[in-house]
Amino acid sequence: MAKTVDGVIINEAQPEDYEGLLTLYSHLIQEDLPRDEQLGRASLDQLIQRDGLHQLVARLNGELVAACTLIVVPNLTRGCAPYAFLENVVTHADHRNQGYGRLMVDEALRTAWNEGAYKVMLLSGSWNDDAHRFYDQIGFERSKIGFEMRAPGYPKRTKAS
Repeated sequence: MAKTVDGVIINEAQPEDYEGLLTLYSHLIQEDLPRDEQLGRASLDQLIQRDGLHQLVARLNGELVAACTLIVVPNLTRGCAPYAFLENVVTHADHRNQGYGRLMVDEALRTAWNEGAYKVMLLSGSWNDDAHRFYDQIGFERSKIGFEMRAPGYPKRTKAS
């Protein structure tokens, strides 16, 4: 499914993208919880292999510059049309404001629509005005109120973390 746009290759992640994804995610969550190497690689394998789950990456000159996770969920409402979630949208700090995040989200949306999803939802930190402007510009609507509950031991996300 590799697609090239303006020299950027967008495709589904592969096992060899593990280190590059960790680098990207350090630009999303600066002080993330430690991860076990074996569990991390097994998690990436699940992201790659599970039906309805897409770990998309954007590569420029061999380097991962952006990524996102798309989850397409079967549904019993809306004529059984699936719905989708977009999560962990990130662009490397050195490559922001160059359109790579937009390419990622566009590909995720295209994938969701191709799989018959009737909507794509995402959550964004309430403090993250830059992300809100980004999603507004793409055409997402602020039509819902998001709620979350974290498992014991997982800290609440703040602007600094």
